[in-house]
Amino acid sequence: MRVAIVHYWLLNMRGGEKVVEALCRLFPEADLFTLFYDPESVSPLIRSRRVTASFLNPLRRYYRSAVPLMPLALEHLDLRGYDLVISSESGPAKGVITQTSTRHVCYCHTPMRFLWEFHHDYLHDWTRGSLRKASLAVFGNYLRLWDYCSAGRVTEFFANSENVRRRIFKAYRRDATVIYPPVAVEEFCWKPAEDYYLVVSELVPYKRIEDAVVACVRSGRRLKIVGKGPEFKRLRRLAGSMVEFCGRVSDGELKDLYARSRALLMPGEEDFGITAVESLASGKPVVALGRGGILEIATAPNAAFLYRDATSAALVGAIEQFEKSEPKIDPRQLTASLGRFSEAEFAAKFKAMASESDPTFRTEPAQRWRQT
Repeated sequence: MRVAIVHYWLLNMRGGEKVVEALCRLFPEADLFTLFYDPESVSPLIRSRRVTASFLNPLRRYYRSAVPLMPLALEHLDLRGYDLVISSESGPAKGVITQTSTRHVCYCHTPMRFLWEFHHDYLHDWTRGSLRKASLAVFGNYLRLWDYCSAGRVTEFFANSENVRRRIFKAYRRDATVIYPPVAVEEFCWKPAEDYYLVVSELVPYKRIEDAVVACVRSGRRLKIVGKGPEFKRLRRLAGSMVEFCGRVSDGELKDLYARSRALLMPGEEDFGITAVESLASGKPVVALGRGGILEIATAPNAAFLYRDATSAALVGAIEQFEKSEPKIDPRQLTASLGRFSEAEFAAKFKAMASESDPTFRTEPAQRWRQT
């Protein structure tokens, strides 16, 4: 079985790229296709594969501004001859064109945020600069139509959470099976807490890192931020001596930061929230906005301290609630229910899906669509 993995862009190592790594281990002979590719910014495992980038790749430095050209670039990727295509989607990866005999499975991290769930936030609140707002206003409708139509090219959808499964149905009117993303939960460990809170995130507006910075500056709490992104300069101006920007760190350094933190702060609504799983695997709770994937992840007692309003003041209130409960938190309780997020669980479910004996794909097309 010839397998192709399509990922929206390979320019860093975030949650989506960790899923691509797991897929590479699951399908060792698979070829990778992507819109933009920077070999220096991805893991050795991804670099070791045959990667085909689109004709937009020379513009990778400006990839955020190239969205209107992405449908054209994706449709130019040649996927003839592949039996199975797996698209890893939160950008427009599922828009590739495949043959009738090719099974196209979309593992969806979320339908494109700026077109669907958070469209008005991007358009009115988060987008910095009039040019980006104007581009989104002009091209948004066209891109939404293309995105909806391209969902019809997918044989089956898989969602990374119940939260995203609902979004997929709302945007595309397609059902999806939930397979939680893979996390190496057994590789994390607990250490006695030092006096700092932790944020692990790309520094982009929808993550709402500003709320964490303002909350810690105003309340005099230490904060360490792991990650980079276009919001860095603005956040740096807001931060005082209590906030440390760590940039991108190695896997070992990240695990140590989790292990020694008091808790993870997650002020934005996450589609799933791999960082929350990693924090809990380290025996450290999460203080989070009470929306999105965290509601599925944090099921153990004292695993998460949630707040309703997306403000820095509400975040401070949740931190105070955590600090009152901190002495009685048992790290073993936090790690007890995380096996469902392991890479072994992810691999087992994906293997079952990819089996040639899968009854869904062997069914005649008309009958298969009636089943969905």
